Amino acid sequence: MARIDESRPFLPVNIAVLTVSDTRDLTTDKSGDTLAERLTADGHNLADRAIVRDDVRAIVDHLRRWIADPQIDVVISTGGTGLTGRDVTPEAFESLFEKKIDGFGEMFRWLSFEKIGTSALQSRATGGLAGGTYLFALPGSPSACRDGWDLILKWQLDNRHRPCNLVELMPRLTEV
Repeated sequence: MARIDESRPFLPVNIAVLTVSDTRDLTTDKSGDTLAERLTADGHNLADRAIVRDDVRAIVDHLRRWIADPQIDVVISTGGTGLTGRDVTPEAFESLFEKKIDGFGEMFRWLSFEKIGTSALQSRATGGLAGGTYLFALPGSPSACRDGWDLILKWQLDNRHRPCNLVELMPRLTEV
């Protein structure tokens, strides 16, 4: 699956982790821990980490701050992607997208289907681009975070991945 060109030097990416939850804090945020541990173990920088409540305005406000921060290249969130009334993460993210990365959500659901069958249709994982920053929203379970990172983002955020990756596009994301 992954093809890494070992002749190229690895370039770490600055990644912020956002947990969307009305009930978690840093001591109980297993999904945020999973993402932070995995991205740093793979050589990337944890640029920031936060928890916000399940509220469109709170999520959008936090994302806007990170999008405006030139030290943050990528935001990965966990939580709020389901179907209940409080699950508003996709609405918040997509309101900011300049370009949607349709394949991210499609691929996440396809990979989830292989593990959890038709229950994968309940995921509204999404990805896109805003202000030159990649934004990815994953479901709120450690398992979903492992799958999203290990099977998709780990590879697309590695500049050595062939035939292409998201990192090599970063210098051109804000072209007009």
